[in-house]
Amino acid sequence: MLLGSVAAVSLGGCSIPVNTVKTPKPDAQAQNPTNVQVPIAPPPVFQSSGDPNFVVKVVQNVGPAVVRIDAARTVSTPDEFADPFFRRFFGDEPSQPRQRVERGSGSGFIISPNGQILTNSHVVNGADIVAVRLKDGRTFDGQVVGEDPVTDVAVVTIAANNLPTIPLGNSENLQPGEAVIAIGNPLGLDNTVTTGIISATGRSGSAIGASDKRVDYIQTDAAINPGNSGGPLLNPRGEVIGMNTAIIRGAQGLGFAIPINTAQRIAKELIAQGRVDHPYLGIQMVTLTPEVKERISRLGLNVMVDRGVLLVDVVSRSPAAIAGLREGDVIQSINNQPVTDIEQVQKLVENSKIGIPLQLQVQRNGQIVQVAVKPAPLPTQRES
Repeated sequence: MLLGSVAAVSLGGCSIPVNTVKTPKPDAQAQNPTNVQVPIAPPPVFQSSGDPNFVVKVVQNVGPAVVRIDAARTVSTPDEFADPFFRRFFGDEPSQPRQRVERGSGSGFIISPNGQILTNSHVVNGADIVAVRLKDGRTFDGQVVGEDPVTDVAVVTIAANNLPTIPLGNSENLQPGEAVIAIGNPLGLDNTVTTGIISATGRSGSAIGASDKRVDYIQTDAAINPGNSGGPLLNPRGEVIGMNTAIIRGAQGLGFAIPINTAQRIAKELIAQGRVDHPYLGIQMVTLTPEVKERISRLGLNVMVDRGVLLVDVVSRSPAAIAGLREGDVIQSINNQPVTDIEQVQKLVENSKIGIPLQLQVQRNGQIVQVAVKPAPLPTQRES
């Protein structure tokens, strides 16, 4: 990483022109210089505003509303002397689990003047102590209002008033190439600002290695590192369009943020009732492809269709099991909407209502079967 930084710096005080092109000599007798330097268009992050220092203004306006969150939790570990080998030497006296304190830090941003803060669930999950530090140096005890591991959203509150806030934008119609600004506390380096663009939208959890999350992520090349989690991803107007949450280890320029529309919807439910109930069917599935079909045929399972979503497991006593779904069923449609991959099924289930039946059309042993499945609240466990 250090070598990469050195390579990008001109050495010896030399000034090398960048972002220029040379035009051909128009006329051998011309008096004008033969090499005319024409500036190339500035990067997208600067094209978004007529002011080359617009990032500075955004950071000055909203930076005070970005906070650092330090969390600590007590974890019990078994006493190694409880092992039968040690008991031979130390007797059978009852041993007590050993306890240790795990500490971590992340980011967050204030969404209301009375101290409501949006952050990631994994920043505060299982925390015994939450401390919130503002940019002006003030520190407050934080209380977790609620957290949702399924979307990785949490709300923390502090006892304060008249706090600076960040305006929330709209993540519905974002386009790749739009300029973005990230603010957070990566690796303990508080109030760090990075810029970049939106690299892609609609990245599913399974696409980035987080198949347990029900989020369509914003991908960005703005630098995001451990500690940025929970911090805002901003547009050039200083509005939050996403909450930075994930990276892919070993990669550069691959950061992911939860769209603010999703985070805001989850936050409202957490504030209202302290939890979020996600619809749950109780199935494990895979997108049916020719390769998958060939592989399962070797196991003696014959599938009569080429497209759809194959059920590889049905959880016992789940809504799917109660409704009669079976391993080997291929979902063709849900509520008359055709489905061809697991992301489509996840979206339709997530947007359904608990207790309201979903009408599934499945292919089973060459026959079309209609199954009504009534979603139940998703059983959740605290993250480790």
